[in-house]
Amino acid sequence: MKFRIKKYKYVILACAFAFTSCDDYLDINDNPNNPTEAPLAGLMVNSTYETSQNTFRMGDITTNYVQYLASPNEASASDVMEPVSYSGTWGSLYNVMTDINDLILKAQDEEANHYEGIGQILMAYNLALTVDAWGDVPYTEGFNFVTVTPSYDDDSQLYSEIISLLDSGMANLSMETSASVGGDDFIYNGDADKWMKFAYMLKARYLNHYSETGNYDPNAVLSALENGFDGNEDDAQMEYFVESINPWADVAIDNANLFLGGWISEQFIESLDGTLYGVEDPRLPLMVGATDDGEYIGTVNGAGRGDAPEQGARSVLEEGDFYTTRQGPVLIATYAEQKFIEAEAAFGIDKARSYQAYLDGIRAHMTKVGVESTEIDAYISNPEVSMGVDSFTIDDIFKEKWVALFLNPEAWVDARRYDYGYEDFDLPENLNPDLGGMFIRRLAYPDSEVSRNGNNVPDVTLLDPVFWDE
Repeated sequence: MKFRIKKYKYVILACAFAFTSCDDYLDINDNPNNPTEAPLAGLMVNSTYETSQNTFRMGDITTNYVQYLASPNEASASDVMEPVSYSGTWGSLYNVMTDINDLILKAQDEEANHYEGIGQILMAYNLALTVDAWGDVPYTEGFNFVTVTPSYDDDSQLYSEIISLLDSGMANLSMETSASVGGDDFIYNGDADKWMKFAYMLKARYLNHYSETGNYDPNAVLSALENGFDGNEDDAQMEYFVESINPWADVAIDNANLFLGGWISEQFIESLDGTLYGVEDPRLPLMVGATDDGEYIGTVNGAGRGDAPEQGARSVLEEGDFYTTRQGPVLIATYAEQKFIEAEAAFGIDKARSYQAYLDGIRAHMTKVGVESTEIDAYISNPEVSMGVDSFTIDDIFKEKWVALFLNPEAWVDARRYDYGYEDFDLPENLNPDLGGMFIRRLAYPDSEVSRNGNNVPDVTLLDPVFWDE
């Protein structure tokens, strides 16, 4: 209880400065000659909290694209991959990156190396969320008062900056510091060793994104993973508290109150109920809700509710499951994901290692969501899952990683790198005709950017890939 009260205190502190410490880029009315400085602790509170929220916000956008969720309404814009202006999410990303920039600069002034290092890791993560969704974005001119129409940086160059930020963050965490981070860090409570592992895991993640390019180096990915997570206990996540519930739980609660959302895609249900892969997955009832009849029935993306107008006739996110517990965590990066990254990177180098990492990834995720050990063993021993090294394919890795990344925006990166190649992964009904029968490759730039910075906004379509999606 004391920890929750402490968290609540920090949330109040964050709110007190939130409207004065951020929006350098987004708020043209700020006066640079009359700044208001926030303390390091307050900046850390807001930066870690909003990083978790941004993970949800981007996941909320991409879950329909990767067919975890489907809209209950026919031809809903996100479900059928139409251009949608996500100005709010864009603003949230830039707001927190502005706070993180302030955190880094203030930490440098105070020689608070651990604050600076964590800030650099958080900046790398939020910048990667932005680049992976939109490609070229403002960064070099994004966090100062020089211009309110910042130029856009090249997405491939920004990836170099992301790796550099992670390296700098790890270097700072290895140094002595004038100020120790503690309860103001909502992710690791100031544990520098865990932040180091997280940084290495992220480095492996982003280096693995190069898989379709000529710059891919699987050995560099595996090298980073040597210093990454050691188990589920190292997962980067934020657990929520009474005053601020898990946002996916909020989706489930809203749906129960007829503000419809969180309906499960037929693709996800049939991938876990044995229809598509020939084995029933014990994670299904721990991740999504059953219908009123106790069945698991999904909604076809783009088709809406169809012949099931009544709530309770389709599976939805329901409060109290692993991902929708009010005080449960939003997962930012996990040991399970790391094992699947290892499996992919090792596949062409050491297939036996790749196969074992794939199995370890399944076990890690099943343990995470609460599957009983006997059920884990039964699932993994099924020949559809443990097919043996010789029959093991890259498809097996991507399928199981897709399950383990449920609701996480990283799943859309994988879907694009994999060319949406999951079993029977069909285009949504009523697909946006401008896509010409193809899957979406990036988000449209938000209307707020087009209206005020239109001369710098790149001229791209939803089919133009981010640089790593070659």
